[in-house]
Amino acid sequence: MVSHSTVALVAFVALSVVLIGVLAAVMHARHKYSPNLIGALIGALMCFILLETIPALI
Repeated sequence: MVSHSTVALVAFVALSVVLIGVLAAVMHARHKYSPNLIGALIGALMCFILLETIPALI
């Protein structure tokens, strides 16, 4: 069985990926790119994955 916390963490990561995709699409539509913002968001997501999600899944 998969624990509820594991499902919640995976759902949070999936939601984060979708939100980053939406942000990138909006910036593309408005032709206003901010590489610093994109890098910060991806870095924050990777940090969360490394520090919280992976140990919870193992």
